[in-house]
Amino acid sequence: MPFQRRPTHPPMRLNPALLLTVAVSILISLPPANATPATSSDGHFVQHELVHDGRRFRYAVFVPAAAQPRPLPVVLFLHGSGERGSDGQAQTTAGLGNWLRANADRFPALVVFPQAPDDEEWMGDNARMALATLDAASAEFGGDPARTYATGMSMGGYGTWGVALAAPDRFPALVPVCGGVRPPRTERPTLQVTAVAGEADPYTALATRLKHVPAWLFHGARDELVPAEEDRKLHRAAQAVGADFRYTEYPDGTHNAWDATYADAAMWDWLCARHLP
Repeated sequence: MPFQRRPTHPPMRLNPALLLTVAVSILISLPPANATPATSSDGHFVQHELVHDGRRFRYAVFVPAAAQPRPLPVVLFLHGSGERGSDGQAQTTAGLGNWLRANADRFPALVVFPQAPDDEEWMGDNARMALATLDAASAEFGGDPARTYATGMSMGGYGTWGVALAAPDRFPALVPVCGGVRPPRTERPTLQVTAVAGEADPYTALATRLKHVPAWLFHGARDELVPAEEDRKLHRAAQAVGADFRYTEYPDGTHNAWDATYADAAMWDWLCARHLP
């Protein structure tokens, strides 16, 4: 399994807002569907609450088995449109959450699952909320700031770019799955990377701003919801500006590119090999 241990880094410096965030976190169990509760020594999910800009949000955290060496690598996972809400659990039932339940005993990283409210996107304030949950979980469970990664699927693929643009020096690598830059359909005009939406060429603008951050994009060629051309355009733009973006397209894949991506050992090996200085 990837994520080899690195030398211990200096403790994270916490600002007052982060201390308040941790103080208001409420810990309760989040059992997997159709599974017996995990013991504290096993990899397991917990549910927390966060007050951010006067709004209360529930989020989940996968905590790896106690035997995993600390500090822990950290993965921020951003869900798709179907998992929006306020229950704090739906975002763990598709994509990476499902894969973790099947691999809870051996996955060595902390995984943070924020939840976007109904009818909202991962941009703007929700991107900042996601980063706040990442701060809180990393502080509480001993996350490694040099090995903190972002990934997401569909709406969360767009959101992966959003959080990276909001914190361009935070992540050593990104894995956006079936995401894009511009709105994929006329009936969903808000699904876009808003930080570059006003640019004449938002693909080149994004690739230029994140040129220093390695990214691996995944998409299904037959995606019926977010056309694969979105990631093709971004990859071409990245090649033109010299950004370290790689691209995998599943020839027979539809919108669900996430199951294959999160089951791909090569992806995890690539991700865990990246770290901040």
